Amino acid sequence: MSAAIVVTSVSHRYGERLALNDVSFDVAQGEIFGLLGPNGGGKSTLLKILSTLLPLQTGSIQLAGFDLASQADAIRHTLAVTFQHPSLDIKLTVGENLRHQGHLYGLSGQILTTRIQKVMSQLNIADRERDYAETLSGGLKRRVEIAKCLLHNPAILLLDEPSTGLDPAARNDLWNVLSEVRQEENVTVLVTTHLMEEADRCDRLGILDHGQLIALGAPSEIRSTVGGNSITIDPLDILQLSSEFEQQNIAFRQVGGEIRIEDVQSTTELTRLIDTYSQQFRSITLGKPSLEDAFIKLTGRRISEDTTDA
Repeated sequence: MSAAIVVTSVSHRYGERLALNDVSFDVAQGEIFGLLGPNGGGKSTLLKILSTLLPLQTGSIQLAGFDLASQADAIRHTLAVTFQHPSLDIKLTVGENLRHQGHLYGLSGQILTTRIQKVMSQLNIADRERDYAETLSGGLKRRVEIAKCLLHNPAILLLDEPSTGLDPAARNDLWNVLSEVRQEENVTVLVTTHLMEEADRCDRLGILDHGQLIALGAPSEIRSTVGGNSITIDPLDILQLSSEFEQQNIAFRQVGGEIRIEDVQSTTELTRLIDTYSQQFRSITLGKPSLEDAFIKLTGRRISEDTTDA
């Protein structure tokens, strides 16, 4: 399958700060690809470069077969972008928002009307055509945003934190819609996110941290790097329990205020810890490897612990 997006050795600086450091990956046509990482990890910077809002400083990028450095205008005609902050005119109806978006892409008349009806049907918002945007829920607003993006038949859809502000039910609904659109339109989707449950729904992931791509692969492949299960302990006194573990040669790491023991191959270790140290912790859990576990193994911290914005 041909690549819709090819990113090669891309770096970007804001003054002295290196926001992206030699990032390379590709996205296959029709794939849902996720960029997972904390705030300040470089996701938004890369998305802005891909969407031609920031200049390419170092490296090369191809989108839909066009070179970003020399064919940016051609790329803009193949792209659709949804940023975190809504772009709907809340004083217009859903239909009016879509019609004005179509005009921006040179669509008009019956062609535009047909496209509007199609995307509203795809996004299940046909019954909302005459509703004002300000009356819609957050989930419905996101659907209208994506409907706007699909009007001109883009080859690539870029979504920056698409679930921002959505409750779990609306988030799940949004991802079901993205999967359906991908299948029907064969559109390539690139999503930035810091949510593990979103990342798990992507075909493949790239994990960005402090501007570096530290992992790349299917979610299952990235989870498998952790090894066995993990034990997480919420101690009453982390210094005391850590000291006792060190004395007993128990391999562990501190993550925030918790103690984690990784690559646990059986429940025997869990039982022994409960029998020996039950008076020294509030809770203890045994879990299968997750993307959060993989991120912790790669960085030594939880993704939510780094809240520095780019």
